[in-house]
Amino acid sequence: MIRSAILLAFAATSTLAFAAPAPTTAPLSTISERSGFQSTGRYDEVIALCAQFQKAYPKQVRCFEFGRTPEGRPMLALAVTRTGALSAEQAKKKGVPVMLIQGGIHAGEIDGKDAGFLALREALEGKVAQGALDRQVLLFVPVFNVDGHERFGKNNRPNQRGPVEMGWRVTAQNYNLNRDYVKADAPEMQAMLALVNAWDPLAYVDLHVTDGAKFQPDVSIQVEPVHGGDEALKVAGAALQNNVMADLKAQGSDPKPYYISFAKEDDPASGFVDSMSTPRFSTGYFPMRNRFAMLVETHSWKDYPTRVRITHNTIVSLLSQVAQHGQEWQKLTREADARAVAMGGGEFPLSYRTTFNTKTIQFTGYEYTREHSVVSGGLWTRYDESKPQMWTVPLRDEVVPDLWIKAPQGGYIVPLAQAAWVGAKLKQHGIEFKVIKEDQMAAEVETFRATKTKFGAQSFEGHQTLAVEGDWNRERRALTKGSLFVPIAQPKARLVMTMLEPRGADGLLAWGEFNNAFERKEYMEDYVAEEVARDQLEADPALRAEFQKKLDTEPDFEKSPQKRLEFFARRHASWDERYNLYPVLRTAQKY
Repeated sequence: MIRSAILLAFAATSTLAFAAPAPTTAPLSTISERSGFQSTGRYDEVIALCAQFQKAYPKQVRCFEFGRTPEGRPMLALAVTRTGALSAEQAKKKGVPVMLIQGGIHAGEIDGKDAGFLALREALEGKVAQGALDRQVLLFVPVFNVDGHERFGKNNRPNQRGPVEMGWRVTAQNYNLNRDYVKADAPEMQAMLALVNAWDPLAYVDLHVTDGAKFQPDVSIQVEPVHGGDEALKVAGAALQNNVMADLKAQGSDPKPYYISFAKEDDPASGFVDSMSTPRFSTGYFPMRNRFAMLVETHSWKDYPTRVRITHNTIVSLLSQVAQHGQEWQKLTREADARAVAMGGGEFPLSYRTTFNTKTIQFTGYEYTREHSVVSGGLWTRYDESKPQMWTVPLRDEVVPDLWIKAPQGGYIVPLAQAAWVGAKLKQHGIEFKVIKEDQMAAEVETFRATKTKFGAQSFEGHQTLAVEGDWNRERRALTKGSLFVPIAQPKARLVMTMLEPRGADGLLAWGEFNNAFERKEYMEDYVAEEVARDQLEADPALRAEFQKKLDTEPDFEKSPQKRLEFFARRHASWDERYNLYPVLRTAQKY
């Protein structure tokens, strides 16, 4: 009871401190801090503060541009350390752990920018995480989605309490950057991947504000590898998650280790479902590089001072965790890289699912009613925040591999026709590949032919998605000089398979990059197909029997003139053998 009272008193004092405006002349303070965390500044403040931090701490801070947005704005990062490793080369040479903290990927969710500058200043002043900067490099990107940040307005986040004005969710090109880590369409993401390739951060921290209902928990802390990724790294990932959550609890927060959004929208009784993110998201992507990722989601219905305080406390905790465990975790990631290099022929989980095993949890919410709406015609939920209530709700949090594949012994081959653009995409992710120097008339390879295809019904992130069924089979095919060989024996082997396996949820095929290969281009006229069919039936009794069996057992086939004629067209010499052939091969050979 005494400890609880102390924590509550600390939390109340901390909240008051964050609500009180800083003096207008406070050095290296933000507009947000000076407003009592009611407002947030525009991007010109980030530009100014970045330069001012470097000027105030020239030996500890380097402000640099790592990209330009489509609207021509600089993308800025601050490298902060007392180790002297202010460049990627120095950090690698000294073996210093690097943590990349990124704010504003959804620029209306801007807690990370204001909390990050405050935590950075206090760490440099020695007020928080004492000594942490002696043992790591903090790479701080205040705003990832810069153009979205400058689409400023009061009503950009109607389900969020503060700040007064804020930026927009997506980029000037209407990309959602937190769906772009694999496909990397956006120039901003390409710049971020180049930054990541250069610095190779041990941990990547993605700061958000969740949408959702009105309840009491104030933040979720999700870390990977925990559910997926390298098995040995899962233990360290769970420790990172638990340690940060413990620090936040000690400061009065109520963190959750799962995304606090209802299983069924707008229905508290439906409870919650944990999951393993696919690699389009930061927490799904970085485990494929054998690195740690943390998703921080403060709760949108908490006011801005509260959310900035919680995000600030999370950053301070992370600085302390990396200072304490960074060298150990670096060793673990190097070992994971070595295991990835040896992955050829091994089993790899290409996707994950949450089982239906359920446990009952106690969750602090508010009294609510579910009523019929005369507006929507459905049910809507009304909360009474003056009446706290303990909810008893289900939680599904058992995550298991869903689809296992066997990695190729050698690697993947990208034929010459696809080599230029696929090679450029692989380079964006820092994936190694070689150019095949000689033609091969009959190389033994594995090919994937789709037995079933399903195209997305509408555009998603500018793509028509594609899902396929099928399997790999051995064939001999000609290889042309200039094709690419992508070895599986490399540290990013998991990412290679994520991108190039045809059944992956976020691979290049799934994003529709190879759709042409699964579109039929050549046809014979129906009257010609009729003649071809009759010739085939007359010449082949076994074919007549097969055709009759399909007519007798498959009603959809029997009723479809198109399917009946295609049955014969597929057996004609004019049929395109490349139709539904995935234009990437697998090989056991190492080029």
